[in-house]
Order: sequence, then C-alpha cells, then structure tokens
Amino acid sequence: MLGGPRLATSFARVSKDRNRIVHFLRSLLRKPSLNQFVLVAALALLAPCAAQAEARLVIEADSGKVLEAENATVPWYPASVTKMMTAYVTLKAIKDGKITLDTLVTVSPVAASQSPSKMGFRPGTQVTVDNALKMMLVKSANDMAVVLAEGVGGSIDGFSVMMNQTAQKLGMTQTSYVNPNGLPADGQITSARDLAILARAIIKDLPEYEYFVHIPSIRFGRRVTQNFNKLIGRYPGADGFKTGFICASGYNLVASATRDGRRLIAVVLGSSSGTMRAVRAAQLLDRGFASNGLGWLKPSLGTVDQLVPLDASPPNLRDEMCGGKHKRPASDEDDAVTASTAGESASTSGSSVTFFAAGLQPPLAKPSDLMAAAPAPSEPIAVYTGPTRSGAALIAAVAADADSQTTRHGKKPRGGAKKLAATAEPKDAKSDVKGDAKPDAKTAAKPPAVHHANAASKPADKPAATDPSAAKPAKPKAGSKAAAKPKGAPGEAKPAPKSTAG
Repeated sequence: MLGGPRLATSFARVSKDRNRIVHFLRSLLRKPSLNQFVLVAALALLAPCAAQAEARLVIEADSGKVLEAENATVPWYPASVTKMMTAYVTLKAIKDGKITLDTLVTVSPVAASQSPSKMGFRPGTQVTVDNALKMMLVKSANDMAVVLAEGVGGSIDGFSVMMNQTAQKLGMTQTSYVNPNGLPADGQITSARDLAILARAIIKDLPEYEYFVHIPSIRFGRRVTQNFNKLIGRYPGADGFKTGFICASGYNLVASATRDGRRLIAVVLGSSSGTMRAVRAAQLLDRGFASNGLGWLKPSLGTVDQLVPLDASPPNLRDEMCGGKHKRPASDEDDAVTASTAGESASTSGSSVTFFAAGLQPPLAKPSDLMAAAPAPSEPIAVYTGPTRSGAALIAAVAADADSQTTRHGKKPRGGAKKLAATAEPKDAKSDVKGDAKPDAKTAAKPPAVHHANAASKPADKPAATDPSAAKPAKPKAGSKAAAKPKGAPGEAKPAPKSTAG
C-alpha cells in the first residue's frame, strides 16, 4: 500500500458511478451462486482505482478554467518542476533590471557538489545567466539551478526565501521551497493546482522569455541533449514546460499546448515512467481541446485558484518507484519504459469526443504512438561556458568546450580547439562558415547563428548530426569536497542517483 494511513483521506474519494457499482455488487453478493463472478468483477473494476496514485489537472491558460481535475490539491513532492520557480524568479530579476541575460554567474563548490542530472562544471567556471537557464530547463541541470540561485539570491537559503515569497504572491498556498532544483528535502512541497498557477504566471508575466521553456534541445561541445519533455516536437502544438523525478514523487510533468489560438496547461504528478507521464498529459490535453464546444455537458469546476487545498501529507512513492528490483536513471529520462495498452484506455472517451467534435474527422494518433516516435528535427541551441559571444568567437568557444570534453575522456583531440576553430572560420566577412574540416569537427563547431534562446523558435532546415560521444555525459573531475547535502524527503535521507531530480 502506498502512502499508508495518512493518504486514506486524500485517495478515498470516488466517483458517484463507482459508488453505484459497489452498491450493485453488494446486492449480488446475497446470491451465493454469483459469489465467484462478483469477486472477479469487483477486483477488475476497483483494483485499478486503488493502485492509481497520480494527480492530474488540465486548465485553460487564459481564463484559468479547470477542465479536468483529479487529486489536484493533494500535496506532492515537486522534484525538478521546482526549476520552473527558479526560472520565474531569475527572469523576473532580469525584467526588473537587476541582472541581464549576459550577466556572468560562477559555479561554486556547493553547485558543483549537486547530484546529477548536472553539467558537471568545475568550481570557478563561469557561465552567462542565459546559458545557465537553457542548461537548467532542457538538461534539468541541478548544478545550474544552484548557480542561478547563488547569483540572484546570494545563497540557496536566500534564493529559497525569494521563491517562497513569490509563491505566496502568486497564490500558491500549498507550496514550500527549500532548494532551487527539487532534490529531496524536507518541506519541499507543491500540488498540481499550484504548478498550474505557476505555469500561468510564466505565460502571463514573462511572455518575452517564455521561449526558454520550449527549447527542443541544446548542444554543449559535442554533446546534444534533448528536452526531457517528450511532448516537445511530438505532440501537435506543444509549447512548454518542465519535467521532474525523484523516487518519492514519481515522474512529474507540467506541459502546455496551443491549438487554434487556445492554450491549455496540463499537470501530471506521480506517473510510473517518463513516457507514461507524457502519455497522460497528452490524454488530458486531447480531452481538453475536444471539450471546447461541449463544456455544457460537464458541471463547472471553477478556476484553478478556486480549487480547495487538501490538508494531508504528500504520498511517498519511493518503494513503488525505486524499491526492490526497480532501477531508475540518474535523471528523469526514461526511454526504456513504454506506455502500456492500459494507459490508452483512459483516453478512449476523450478520443470519441474528439472524433465527433472535429466534424467526423478521423481521430488523432494515440498519445503512446506520438511519444514513441522520434521528435521533429530541430537545430540544437548552442550553450557554452564563459561570457556572451557571437560569430567567430562563439564558434571558438563551442570548439573549446568540445576539446575539453574529449580531453576529459582521455582522448587527445586532433589539432585541439585551435584547429577546430580555425577550420570553422569564415573566408571573409560576407561568406558563410566554410572550411575543409572533417565532418565530425565541422559538426561540433557549427552552432546556431543566434546566441540567445529565441533561436529555438526557428525550425532548422536539417536535423543536427550528432557525434557518437554525445550520448556519454562528461565526467567532472573530483576537485572539491561536497558541501552540505540537501535533507532527504521522508524515506530518502541519503539522496542517491536513483532518486535524483531531473
């Protein structure tokens, strides 16, 4: 049993239809000849509901109208969706003129000691706020979240105060932050309701910076990282937000999509895998878009801020997610687990409504099929260390980072960073980047022409070629002693790679 007695109240709520079924089955129990049939039927109908431990919510971004809600106000461990608030506070500081996207922030020993997923930079390395945001939101880099927190708030504790003040201002009454990256810590709590409120705030308050939450992929040196949000590049109209995973929370996802000028926000907390959370979010969005002209069929659920918070302890899914023989990745990427056919059953009614609401058009592809497909081709956004650069200087910076990665793996680069940069130099000021470099070096040294993330909104003509070494994360050298580790969530006193936010 997950959660124990403390979740008895939060998960005891059942629909009226289920209650009718239960009463009907009880009446049949009076007939001994039907006992066996009744027991089998009862288990088939009620077991899935008992096993379910997810929170789901879908709302309209503009109005905040709730289209569907299930356990939306049950407290939950946020994991890396915490980084949405880290991004919001940082971008608000930029908008208020306190810092800029070009401001340099430094990797401290505390930042370097964070658990994966992370960039793995050595203490003393400098990056711009712009690049740190991209690394944090696409790769879900825990070290970059701390770098931003220290750069904006002076320390993790100082930045956490800013996060909590912002949460209260936005009406996120169920949320409490202890760190900027979502690694396990006592008191780090949120809910699907509060995360939907935060997503709306990003859309409404920071439209000029919203591109940060829908970058398809980034390239650091030779390494290309796809966005962990599987809806990006797969689900029609998907345009944000963030994923998260620790053992205690399960797989979390805040996602948004726009169709015909109507934008929806979906929140899924506690899914069993990275693929399943994407499938669940796609199902919610499908049903939400299908209900556009059929809202009168359902009773009004009000707006997201009107949802009544539930006073309960968050479920701890550690045993279900990481106990026994379960092996979880260091981040929340989960390509090994695919959506089951049972996952599709939840969207059956939504698909039927879509069929009729779309004027008898064929239904859309199943969410599981969409998530299993490769993402649409896109040019990775180049990220790099050091100050803001452009043109030849940017090419040289990307080549230097690629050289550094090769050196860390114990392989001597051919010609080094200088050769990589030289082969990518333009022949003259008016010409495109040309040279006689070999394909691998040329690919590694070819970043997008724009140094800020708004290049993500421009589709690439050709998919980027990736070097085989791109799949291997860089191994940071041990050079600093780990600082104080964050306190673990209940049952997670020692955060290990198996329970790492991502």
